[in-house]
Amino acid sequence: MTQDLFRADATLQACSATLTALHETGLVLDRSVFYPLGGGQAGDSGELCLADGRLLRIADTRKGKDDEGRPTQDIVHVPAPGQEALLATLTPGMPVTARIDWARRHRLMRLHTTTHLLCHLVARPVDGCSISPDAARLDFHMTEPLDKEVLSAGLAHLVALALPVTVGQISDAELDANPALVKSMSVQPPRGTGRIRTIRIGADGADPIDLQPCGGTHVANTAEIGAVWVTKIEKKSAQTRRVVLGFAA
Repeated sequence: MTQDLFRADATLQACSATLTALHETGLVLDRSVFYPLGGGQAGDSGELCLADGRLLRIADTRKGKDDEGRPTQDIVHVPAPGQEALLATLTPGMPVTARIDWARRHRLMRLHTTTHLLCHLVARPVDGCSISPDAARLDFHMTEPLDKEVLSAGLAHLVALALPVTVGQISDAELDANPALVKSMSVQPPRGTGRIRTIRIGADGADPIDLQPCGGTHVANTAEIGAVWVTKIEKKSAQTRRVVLGFAA
């Protein structure tokens, strides 16, 4: 089981760790700052620094699976191609320093937080999501048309309000009593521990702009997002409107 340090603090850029396992798909550590692909957000890339100074480039990060394809609590760090000689020298128990590509991660954080603002503006269920370092999209379950300029202006306004973004928790029972907190039709929040991680956007003491279960990484304040806008709105089906986001990298 990998301790996922990014859940509590998305600004951590590096951590010391121990290599616990090597699989065909990648390397498992006892703790990590690398976010694995999930919830529409791309997995992190970066590097593992060995004790002797050698660097192993990490191209992607995924959630672990057992031999039968069932998810585990491991985080798998996928090496970039062409490093076979270095990989052959690695053994479980070796200490490493895990370091993410921070510039790339920060772009993901800015865009992920923007998708939550977009959920507030559109206020319709989401049936698809993709967040990459360069763009993001949300597919809304709706038939009404959307206006690109109106949504872009709404996002700019919410960014300018400099609203705090905070991590919280609710119980399974609290989520059951408030099913509208789940905005996604395709991804359900993970259960089993009794507590579910939430992201809240809004001033302290005021009703939140957005509150929903989410395991992704986010900025601490909407002002950190910077310039962002809607680049395209597509009618993907009779009941789906796709909104594509761009931003100033």
